[in-house]
Amino acid sequence: MEHDDFSLRRVPAERRYSWVSVALQRFGQVSSFHQFLLGAVLGFGMTFWDAVLAITIGSVLLEIITILMGIAGTREGLSTSVLARWAGFGTGGSSLVGLLMTLSLAGWFGVQNDVFAQGLHALMGGPPVWVWALAGGALVTAIVVFGFHAMAWTAYLTVPAFLALAGYSIITALDDHSLPALMSAPPPGPAMSLAQGTTLVAGAFIMGAVMTPDMTRFNRTASDVVKQTLVSVTLGQYLIGLIGVLLAHAAKSADVVGIITSSSGVLGTLILITAIMKINDWNLYSSSLGLVNTVQVLFSRRLDRTTATVLLGGLGTVLSAIGILDHFTTFLTWVGVVTPPVAGVVIAEYYVVRRWKPDLDATRASGDLPSSCPSWVPAALLCWVAGAAVGIWLPWGIPTVNSVFAAFLLYILLGRRAAAVPVSAAMTSSDGTKTRT
Repeated sequence: MEHDDFSLRRVPAERRYSWVSVALQRFGQVSSFHQFLLGAVLGFGMTFWDAVLAITIGSVLLEIITILMGIAGTREGLSTSVLARWAGFGTGGSSLVGLLMTLSLAGWFGVQNDVFAQGLHALMGGPPVWVWALAGGALVTAIVVFGFHAMAWTAYLTVPAFLALAGYSIITALDDHSLPALMSAPPPGPAMSLAQGTTLVAGAFIMGAVMTPDMTRFNRTASDVVKQTLVSVTLGQYLIGLIGVLLAHAAKSADVVGIITSSSGVLGTLILITAIMKINDWNLYSSSLGLVNTVQVLFSRRLDRTTATVLLGGLGTVLSAIGILDHFTTFLTWVGVVTPPVAGVVIAEYYVVRRWKPDLDATRASGDLPSSCPSWVPAALLCWVAGAAVGIWLPWGIPTVNSVFAAFLLYILLGRRAAAVPVSAAMTSSDGTKTRT
């Protein structure tokens, strides 16, 4: 329990961190390897200034969602899935939210661990890929077992190294190119529309926006959330993303792995691998929080976060080692499609409808959880399904943002009238007190 990180209860004020410490982790999450990939894809199909516009539109929309979710997490000191109990979904719905996050993020943990292993094997040779996968998965799992504090120290080491790599890469790769010429050059590959580029930007980080309370519950104030979001998301999207754009224009390729490897050698490749590791620890961390909540709600049992981390980390590591997760990327992508409406429901309930907000307000000072919460909220489930449908089938706009706003607006219309289904079962919270659902 020492490293449980308050998985089912509020984070007390004395265990909160400075905004810089949390911002560094958020920056490490945003400005990781996938942001290089995103920038290169944009640069291969767009001009520099069109890519700037796509990143701007996508980032602003993401930051609004991230800040609103983050402030709710900071005020209540609760993870996304536990907050969802009083933010529209009820206990039953929150178990579905936790299960969704567990499946999605644990799956991506395995997929990225495979990328980690492939990179190390290509760089250093030696043992087969599956050995590197077991070693990499075990390392990340060990870091996550020790919780937020250990992950913060990982960010202190990897984020500056990654920024140094970004600076070195841009200097080396662009040494023989004119920066004004690259910024005015046509895209080297097939043209990509502004709508397509913006969709890529918004879709790449929507899961990070939804899981924001998992991180910001360790913040001290709402202003800390705003500062860290503006600094980390803006710099991460622009700094790393636009470097990827310029590199793609210079190399006439979207293969950012090859570009970085050729320009910065062994050291650069190692730093890229550590950047993958930095985002992967949050995949595993948030998936463990989701599993803890789901197990408590569905089975009325207390699963500590450390055990959940070992179970999920071990499973994801083994599956990545035997290569089976390559066949599940389509499934994981579809899981990601149905995730955004969760943010729409939470934001609508917490800030607008506020049916259960007084219960949270009344218990915040004591650090306890409300004594009761709804079991199922049919309106939330309907809005969740409708939001996902809008995101999938609406032929215009940005799908992920469309789904969030559709769920948000529909919940406002239905939320004040929808009655929760009452259940008289007792549930034991993480601190041993009884709550009624």
